[in-house]
Amino acid sequence: MKILLLAGTGEAGQLATALSAQGHGVIASLAGATRAPKGMDCQTRIGGFGGDAGFEAWLEDNRPDLVVDATHPFAIRVTTRTARICKERGLPYVQLLRPAWTVNPAMNQHEVKSVAEAQELIPEGSRVFLATGRQSLMDFAPLRDCFLICRQIDAPQRDFPFKNGMFLVGRPPFSAPDEKQLFQRLDVNVLVVKNAGGRASYSKIEAAAELGIPVIMFARPEPPDAPRVTTVEGAMQWVADLEDH
Repeated sequence: MKILLLAGTGEAGQLATALSAQGHGVIASLAGATRAPKGMDCQTRIGGFGGDAGFEAWLEDNRPDLVVDATHPFAIRVTTRTARICKERGLPYVQLLRPAWTVNPAMNQHEVKSVAEAQELIPEGSRVFLATGRQSLMDFAPLRDCFLICRQIDAPQRDFPFKNGMFLVGRPPFSAPDEKQLFQRLDVNVLVVKNAGGRASYSKIEAAAELGIPVIMFARPEPPDAPRVTTVEGAMQWVADLEDH
């Protein structure tokens, strides 16, 4: 079958390999947020579709048999749009959404829904490690009394937007020992993350727990009401069931 795979996660890469190995024609689509994305074992397109009309035009031109959405749990606009348009067109769609991390208050972990909520939990003068991506960096402008460290995959093309901070370049995955050493070297005392879920990204949570660093975790947006699986194996089974019918 011809499959459009909306990618951007480790699970998407695994799925591309597994589906291609079964003989499916997989087209992986990456938003282009990373300048040098990791290669995938299938045909790959990079860049947005150009809004609803552009996505519908692409579907019309390329005629995939189904769509698997394995984008980041916080790519809610893409997921909501894709689920809606696929439903309208009668195009089979499934979201691969890995389980969220469990927030443990006993380990000084806190879930918030906004930067304003996060700010209330961050003491003045804190050295804050932002593992939330450069696209959300401007949301943290109110933290003027803290030092902000924003990690991103690509080398920055401009200076840090605030006087009270710096960029840090690094490409995942990162081990827990490496994260622990990094936090110690940078004297980090608050970690801010998105509740991305998954084992690969959990190393920084482990490192923070070992060092007694509080973790502020942004809650996931509510996914659309659409078919959903939580594992690569589940996605493979969904495709197989669809093929059988």
